[in-house]
Amino acid sequence: MNIHAFLLFTLLLFTQALLQAQSHIPDFNPKQYICYKSPVSLKIDGKLDEASWAKSAWTDEFIDIQGEHMPKPRFATRAKMLWDDEYLYIAAYMEEPHVWATLTERDAVIFYDNDFEVFIDPDGDTHFYYEFEMNALNTLWDLMLTAPYRDGKQVVLNAWDIRGIKTGVQVEGSLNDPGDLDKGWSVEIAMPWKVLSEKSATGKKPEDGEYWRINFSRVEWQIDITKDGYQKKINPQTGKSYPEDNWVWTPQEYINMHRPETWGFLAFSDKEVGKDTESFTIPEVEYLKWELRKVYFRQRDYFDTHQTYADQVEMLDLDISSTYDIQIDTKPTYFVASLVDPSTSKTWMINESGKVWSVH
Repeated sequence: MNIHAFLLFTLLLFTQALLQAQSHIPDFNPKQYICYKSPVSLKIDGKLDEASWAKSAWTDEFIDIQGEHMPKPRFATRAKMLWDDEYLYIAAYMEEPHVWATLTERDAVIFYDNDFEVFIDPDGDTHFYYEFEMNALNTLWDLMLTAPYRDGKQVVLNAWDIRGIKTGVQVEGSLNDPGDLDKGWSVEIAMPWKVLSEKSATGKKPEDGEYWRINFSRVEWQIDITKDGYQKKINPQTGKSYPEDNWVWTPQEYINMHRPETWGFLAFSDKEVGKDTESFTIPEVEYLKWELRKVYFRQRDYFDTHQTYADQVEMLDLDISSTYDIQIDTKPTYFVASLVDPSTSKTWMINESGKVWSVH
């Protein structure tokens, strides 16, 4: 096993360990962002000095991944988005008094440095979603996951690339120089629709009024300045570096970005940025899906206790909306829960891996 494979294997084991006993049903309160059209293609250099960026709105400042009850991040982070016929554009600015990075190999485990991360689930079914990370050296890691880690059924497609991606970094200060104080660093990303749309519901780039699921994360390590430069701060009680901080746009409740059902909503508008504004309301069908996800979370607990799945909702101790009549079909190793959308007569389903889909 080469060093890269070993690091990835270690990452998987570490993540899976974190995901034990995480069937708690989180609140459904994802943030929303309306993405407007840029009238011109953007130069991707990390500077964010184009007129289109000036007219686009920043997200809320990032908070701790576990939620508002945790301490406020030490440094501010915000992001913004635009789109045109070729690309989804993403920008972020991160306050940082000491901008540093070490990793230079494509597809290294970038969060071993301070980094900026993007997670995208085009069709919102929590399967076949994208992860992208970059550091201040403009080193990239992009991969596709067939499912979240929590069920042990995921395949990590590390060889998958966002072909044609453009990225840029701008440092307000000096990179890897501990002798001065920096202001921060910005990133600029252009992701081609021809790649992102591979796992969209239509197989095409979004249209006006459509929405995808997205979230952002910033990994920040505590550091000490030494005569040799920067070093991750060591916890004297363990002899190891302190855990990284994880600051995100939409909180996950756990230190785990791989919960696509809690990511934010990215709504697409054909309106030119700065010309007009729109509002976005989470569609009722997303609340319907959330009722099914409640069943999924409880079924995981039930299986851990009984080594089989419950065949009735009443066995799961759930607060289910009386609007929906949920049916469950079970076998020893799988289940499918379903309900009918009363407004469209479409049947929605979820299975033991958390995948959500619809049939007519």
